[in-house]
Amino acid sequence: MDALLPTLYFGRQIVGYQGRFAPHTAFELLQRYRVTHSFLFPTALKAMMKAVPEPGLRYRLHLQAVMSAGEAVGDAVFDWCRDQLGVTVNEMFGQTEINYIVGNCAAPGVGWPARPGSMGRPYPGHRIAVLDDAGRECPRGVPGDVAVHRRDRHGDPDPVFFLGYWKNDEATRAKFCGDPADSWCRTGDIATMDDDGYLWYQGRGDDMFKAAGYRIGPSEVENCLVKHAAVANAAVVPKPDAERGALVKAYVVLAPGFVAGAALQRELQQHVRGKLAPYEYPKEFEFVDALPMTTTGKVQRRVLRLREEQAAAARGSDR
Repeated sequence: MDALLPTLYFGRQIVGYQGRFAPHTAFELLQRYRVTHSFLFPTALKAMMKAVPEPGLRYRLHLQAVMSAGEAVGDAVFDWCRDQLGVTVNEMFGQTEINYIVGNCAAPGVGWPARPGSMGRPYPGHRIAVLDDAGRECPRGVPGDVAVHRRDRHGDPDPVFFLGYWKNDEATRAKFCGDPADSWCRTGDIATMDDDGYLWYQGRGDDMFKAAGYRIGPSEVENCLVKHAAVANAAVVPKPDAERGALVKAYVVLAPGFVAGAALQRELQQHVRGKLAPYEYPKEFEFVDALPMTTTGKVQRRVLRLREEQAAAARGSDR
């Protein structure tokens, strides 16, 4: 939908590769086939950034544009792409049900400037809003549920919408609020909108959690961790805690050459405490070889949350 069909429509070439993703393989393909436009998930860009910090010294690339989606890109990856790949990442947001609705288009004279850390602005034609629990539009800067209206800015049915969930009318109805023919579709993703219409991703609604009464958005903490040279990738989830409700726990994949241990954990904690609010730094770390991922490159925090809940239940039964 996003790569193959548009490329064929415009009569251009597209590179297909059958095999598991690996950073060096990606760079070699980009170089060998003189790829100009590429879609790379944030997880892939993080891996490439950690494996080859200065790709210009090893590869001759011809990139003109890169698009990314699936998770928040974060300013660390954004800056690396600008400084080392020579392109501004066009971050995009959408869902399988309603694809390609918010994003950036950094081409000079065509789109709008990309802002590091922002998921972009509504693409032309779509009606996008940030809604509270009651279905009202949130004030600018206040987090809420990103929603897309069934009707576009011309009053016609927005053609990007899915027809419904297969043999599940109840789930289809639950996705919308208001009159079925003239309603908002909630994405379940939390964001804020600034005065210029840029959206700033906070996390999945079901990924947000409270620790000691503070609301935690995992993507902000993960982005901060990835800025440390030792961290190749990270996922932040709540660990149930009887006193505080939950503790901030980080699952971390280390970059090559680094060794897990108490000293590194303290260093990572200080790294986060120096950049974010005091309540956001992870109280506990678990170093792993890989994070659970979906086929589209998203970290499955749900799997890690469930693991923590099961471990807490086991601890309770042992008492």
